[in-house]
Amino acid sequence: MWENFHLGSAGSPITRPSSLFLILACAAAFAPACIHGKETLTTTGVVREFNAPAEEVRQAVIAVAHDQIVHGTMIFDKEPLLNGAEAVDSTPLFDPWTGPGEVYYKIRKNAIAPRHFKDSADQGTIAVRYILVPIDAERTRVKVDAIYVEASHRLAHDSDGNVEKTELKEIKDHLEALEEEAAAAADARRRQQSAELVHQSFVRQREDETTRLGNAQSAEKNLEQQVKALHQELERRVKVPGTDLKAAPFRSAATLQPLAANTNVLVLIITPHWLGIETPEGQRGWLPVEVLEPLP
Repeated sequence: MWENFHLGSAGSPITRPSSLFLILACAAAFAPACIHGKETLTTTGVVREFNAPAEEVRQAVIAVAHDQIVHGTMIFDKEPLLNGAEAVDSTPLFDPWTGPGEVYYKIRKNAIAPRHFKDSADQGTIAVRYILVPIDAERTRVKVDAIYVEASHRLAHDSDGNVEKTELKEIKDHLEALEEEAAAAADARRRQQSAELVHQSFVRQREDETTRLGNAQSAEKNLEQQVKALHQELERRVKVPGTDLKAAPFRSAATLQPLAANTNVLVLIITPHWLGIETPEGQRGWLPVEVLEPLP
């Protein structure tokens, strides 16, 4: 007589033979697991689409698959979180996945009658499967399935959906945390770039001011040199001792004061025979051209 049983694959019953054949099949080394129970296993999983690239969703899925918690269930009322889960590459509680996308698994062994698995009893293993399928560059679909299989009777119990929904919420929370971290990092980069721009602007301003100051100092130095050269060009020395400084450019003019030899004077007015000069004391008058000589 033939009966129906399930190999942990949602909604995909297969036919099993008599009890003797089932025992032989379970003994075969290549048989993944012999799971049976209700006539139909209605675990259809829960699907959610995320507005995020596949790489970001992948990071969130891997984080949840490795967090050592089966979310959305418990085995003791005083322990709201079911810890002790482990990420695995595959599990015989689900058929091998042959569809599109990437698959990740998490199992929790030795779970006693976990909540939110229909008619669960005894001790067994919880398996959670995550299927990640990119839709386009900015959207990614994730499907989560959960199943509980008793260790002794190999009875499979499908989830009421709470585990799948809670696992998806964890994925959503991780994804939002990743997005917040990325936004914070981008904001930090913007602030750093802004600070660098301000610093560069300050450095350029300081360099410009230094250049302007240098140019001004150079111009001042050049002007001083020009003034000095002009003074040297216009200064003369009295070479004849007892030379009289006249009030007008002729010899009969009144004498203002006598000038000693080697007195330096500044030429203010030049005529063919007389020079209008100024003494170091500020006295102005006239001297014949021949009584003066250039400075050495």
